[in-house]
Amino acid sequence: MSVILQASKLCRYYHISRGLFKGDAILKALDGATFQLEKGKTLAVVGESGCGKSTLARLITLIEPPTSGSLKIHDVDVETASDEDIRKLRSNVQIVFQDPYGSLNPRQKLGLSLEEPLLVNTDMEKDERRQRAMKMMEEVGLRPEYYDRYPHMFSGGQRQRIAIARALMLRPDIVVLDEPVSALDVSIQAQILNILVDLQERRNLAYLFVSHDLSVVKHIADEVMVMYLGKPVEFGSREEIFSSPKHPYTKSLLSATPVADPFQEKNRIILKGELPSPISPPSGCTFHPRCPEVMDICKSEVPESKKVGGCEVACHAVK
Repeated sequence: MSVILQASKLCRYYHISRGLFKGDAILKALDGATFQLEKGKTLAVVGESGCGKSTLARLITLIEPPTSGSLKIHDVDVETASDEDIRKLRSNVQIVFQDPYGSLNPRQKLGLSLEEPLLVNTDMEKDERRQRAMKMMEEVGLRPEYYDRYPHMFSGGQRQRIAIARALMLRPDIVVLDEPVSALDVSIQAQILNILVDLQERRNLAYLFVSHDLSVVKHIADEVMVMYLGKPVEFGSREEIFSSPKHPYTKSLLSATPVADPFQEKNRIILKGELPSPISPPSGCTFHPRCPEVMDICKSEVPESKKVGGCEVACHAVK
């Protein structure tokens, strides 16, 4: 097992102004995520919008610092690392965003867009940069004549291939994929996912895959972390999560996943109420106002994560 990223009780809080007389409030976007990432493996992070998935992605890519907790990449502690170490780590951790068009400069040709990370971070000569860009284009299925074209001349699937190629130009070990296929047609989604799997096998990449689409997660993930209101509530292998979910929230997410078989009986679990505000989360277990298995202890005590079967679960009701 080759662990290249370790996160322990990772938190990210924001101070929010509520007006002249109310004072500031604290928004707990991420509140205590603990996990590790191995080379050649994919960890999927799932949950509703507002659960902290994208905040976690920004912390892993060092776009934002954690408020508290520990984050180590290649055994380098991000909190105590020097500026030079952080610069090297940023080259080693890259991100692919949800919107492929928004992540590309519309005035920049494809070739220059791919070469830019090398221009900024390396001393490569022009010919060497071009050769690597052309090789990367070939790996993601882009033809050589695309080198001198602008982003608006490509389809959505082609733009996402460009975004993937650009993220891999510095040959990182870790790639954060923030909803990389949610803006694409289903047929194109399959092509992009197959490219990601192929690149992972050839380059031994570690993926942090942020998604709300559990059918996609089932196809690509090795491990799954389910989050609710900034907190991980269940963590385990893909097989354990999909075949034997423990936490009531995980069960409700899986029950909402569409299936191709129209005759398969579905036991849909509908959660009551809306996702609470991370500015004033409920006491005890933050899921208790919506939980179908709520008990009195859930309203007052925060559940500790414990090993149940093959999963880590934070729930009083799970024994």
